[in-house]
Amino acid sequence: MIVQIDPLLAEAIQRAAGVSYPHECCGLLTGEKSGNNVIITGVHQSENVTSGDPTRGFEVDPKLRFDLMRMVESLGDGTEIIGHYHSHPDHPAEPSATDLSMAYETDFIWLICASSKVGGGNIGAFRPKSDRSDFETLELSIEQII
Repeated sequence: MIVQIDPLLAEAIQRAAGVSYPHECCGLLTGEKSGNNVIITGVHQSENVTSGDPTRGFEVDPKLRFDLMRMVESLGDGTEIIGHYHSHPDHPAEPSATDLSMAYETDFIWLICASSKVGGGNIGAFRPKSDRSDFETLELSIEQII
C-alpha cells in the first residue's frame, strides 16, 4: 500500500509535532482510498485529550471525529476519515507498544512523526495488521498531489 500526502500537509503535521513538544500532538486524516493507494487530502489537528501522560500517549477529541464524520458525509465525493497522526517526542517515527494497544481500527492509516526540542522530524506510515498483533510499514510518498 502506498500512502500519498502533499508536502504542505506533511509540514503541517511536523509543525504540530514541534509546537506540542514535549507532548504528543494528534489529529485525524481525511482522504480517499483507491485500490492499493491512499491519498491524504486533509489534516485535522485535535487537542490531545488523553487522561494519561500526554508525553507518552494521545487521544483525539471525539468531537472532532463526529464533526468530521458529518462533514465527509455531506461532501458525498468519496472523502472519508482514513486514519490519524500523532507525534513521538524524543522517539523514532515508528509504532510503540502503547500504539499497538490502541490499534482498534485495522483499516486506519497511522502517521507517526518524530519530534524533539528542535521541532518535528521524520514521518512514518503504518497500518495495524488485521489480527492486531503488530503494525505493517507502508510506503509514504510526500509529493505534490494534483
